[in-house]
Amino acid sequence: MATRSFDTFGSQEDSDSLVLFINMVSDGRILCFTIRDEGTYQLKKTARNLMKTLGSENCINLNFRDMWAFVVKKRGPVSAEGYRKAPNFDSWAEPLTIQALVTLQSEDTESCLWEDNEISQRRKEFCEKYEGYGSVCSCSNPAPLERPSDPFPNGERMKIPVAIIASNRPNYLYRMIRSVLSAQGADATKITVFIDGYFEEPLAVARLFGIRGIQHTPISSKNARISQHYKASLTTTFNLYPDAEFMIILEEDLDVSTDIFWYFNQLLPILREDDSLYCISAWNDQGYEHTVGDPAMLYRIETMPGLGWVLKRKLYKEELEPKWPTPDKFWDWDMWMRLSEIRKDRECVIPDVSRTYHFGSKGLNIHPYFQEVYFKKHALNTETNVKFDVEKTRKENYEKEIESLLSLSKVLDHSSNICAKEDFVPEVKGEKFVFYIKMEHGTDWGTWKEIARCLKIWDLDVRGFHKSMWRIWIRGNHVLIIGCPASPYCSHKPSDVTPIFIAKKEKEQS
Repeated sequence: MATRSFDTFGSQEDSDSLVLFINMVSDGRILCFTIRDEGTYQLKKTARNLMKTLGSENCINLNFRDMWAFVVKKRGPVSAEGYRKAPNFDSWAEPLTIQALVTLQSEDTESCLWEDNEISQRRKEFCEKYEGYGSVCSCSNPAPLERPSDPFPNGERMKIPVAIIASNRPNYLYRMIRSVLSAQGADATKITVFIDGYFEEPLAVARLFGIRGIQHTPISSKNARISQHYKASLTTTFNLYPDAEFMIILEEDLDVSTDIFWYFNQLLPILREDDSLYCISAWNDQGYEHTVGDPAMLYRIETMPGLGWVLKRKLYKEELEPKWPTPDKFWDWDMWMRLSEIRKDRECVIPDVSRTYHFGSKGLNIHPYFQEVYFKKHALNTETNVKFDVEKTRKENYEKEIESLLSLSKVLDHSSNICAKEDFVPEVKGEKFVFYIKMEHGTDWGTWKEIARCLKIWDLDVRGFHKSMWRIWIRGNHVLIIGCPASPYCSHKPSDVTPIFIAKKEKEQS
């Protein structure tokens, strides 16, 4: 019997997830459906139509606060269905009870046309116990579990360990591992999945792919529990690989680009040699589909993005591990790492186009609406063998690069602001532009937050800046946004240009 709980109230994401789950369930499984709270309110047409193809006579007509239950064998007969209509919008329908008699049949995996080897044995053990993984359990055409990815352009593979931070979201982990193993230079022997708690299914997912899984005893709760899980995972990784100078940290709800390891590999020397750097991240907080333009472009930023990053052993062992928040501190580990006393004026290197994509819509600090607004339209690189000019990210070279960009950038018209005028950036392609915003000091972010809202990018807090400057792409043009007088780059501002100021009330009225 396949069981999952989906809260479809107000969520296209969960309605789509319901359809995906049903499609992933093997034929012959018993499916039981009931309504939880007001779940029909946003049950989308695709989900309703799927129920109809399964044999439901009532799901297509379900309305707000109706009662419904449905038992069916996938691609088999309907065992029972019940439906009661709500008398009006303000009242619930009467309680509903149905009875169903079903014939249980065990799936004989011995009859599957799988080769007689260690991989097939892992597949058999997994598929006998778990459901909802689609073609991986197909008897006639099973999805491959071990398909060597392409090496790097130089013929090598990733040599540093990879930690996947996981909890009890096995379907997320399954998707994530498949993505990672498809990336150039991937090496399953270098990957460890760290599970926060003694959950069997995520551990089984890791073992299905021949990847080491380690379970941790949960410590504390909420944010503090996640923080302690991270610390244990980082410490264990460096203990398992005592000669590793770096490690890669990923999370179970991330897809990765095909070149993520090639990206990291090219940047490892700069992280080793430049003491002004704090980390290499695969994520650009401002890297949405409409604000990126060059997969080979790199930025230095003063914030720590996470979501796929490289950590240096020396930094962790000498600074982070001894100071890591204790279990009684209910802090987000990434927010702690962004504190000025932890970062110490060091920066992270990030790509213009992210090498990870956040697909998870459920977790301690996330829900489907949050995923829809802030993550769904993030860009993920699809190009292979991208070559980076790594030398440009060295501290001194990066300043020369910014100075060069500013000397070539055209100053935009400051007589109107970006929120009030659609063609603030001209409709051309491949140009360089600059505009200046009011920023009295390093944390005077009022105008920037309003601009971020107008641009429909990350606006919950302020990220992705370098010396009070942001770099994004608008309408296919590279645009530098400089806060004045806070930024040293204000020296390039023409004397007749007044920095743009947007008050919050002004934005709300427009």
